[in-house]
Amino acid sequence: MKDAIILSLGGSLIYPKEIDVDYLKKIRKMILKFVDSGKRFGIVCGGGSSCRYYIKKANEVVAMERIQNDRIGIATTWANAQLVRELFDDIAYEDVVKNYSKKIKTDKPIIIGAGWEPGCSTDKDAVLLGKMFNAGTIINLTNVDYVYDKDPLNNKDAKPIEKATWKEFKKIVGGEWKAGMNLPFDPVAAALAEKEGIKVIILNGHDLDNLEKCLAGKDFVGTVIS
Repeated sequence: MKDAIILSLGGSLIYPKEIDVDYLKKIRKMILKFVDSGKRFGIVCGGGSSCRYYIKKANEVVAMERIQNDRIGIATTWANAQLVRELFDDIAYEDVVKNYSKKIKTDKPIIIGAGWEPGCSTDKDAVLLGKMFNAGTIINLTNVDYVYDKDPLNNKDAKPIEKATWKEFKKIVGGEWKAGMNLPFDPVAAALAEKEGIKVIILNGHDLDNLEKCLAGKDFVGTVIS
């Protein structure tokens, strides 16, 4: 898996309110095109609205501790990742990766990962997978075009940021992670990426034409953090 492209595939893209079949068909087709040209992918899947739904309902039954919320959220990523793994079948590594402390050896061009330990989102797992395969860049696919100086969904005057240092980014997202948080890249993952010298690109995963430009090394719309 040398020179693999590492994608952090936000659960909001896989499972916004229900499984987005049309989106999965399109991104599968695009990834297969790049695989045919010799590219290799590590794709780590988030939980999306299913994560927040399960956490919400569990807490309606009984108040959960933070670690319990994390464990519920992690389990939802396993389901999403297994779904995505089966979409690629025989060209994907046979298991969904759930432990990033073990070196993976495979000649398959695609590896699918999910959540591992409590205390962070799958963004951190994408960084761990990138570290495993010496990837210098993580592409984080989310549901907004850029990182903004404040939440663009609630603030019409939010300003897009095309480039940011890790220090600047951490001022925006803070330093604490809570299960179910909806951030462009989680604070724990940000700290690890900075430590490992990994660049992170954040872009809107819905815009597959833009993602294709990014993968092809062309100009794209998004935020680069380094």
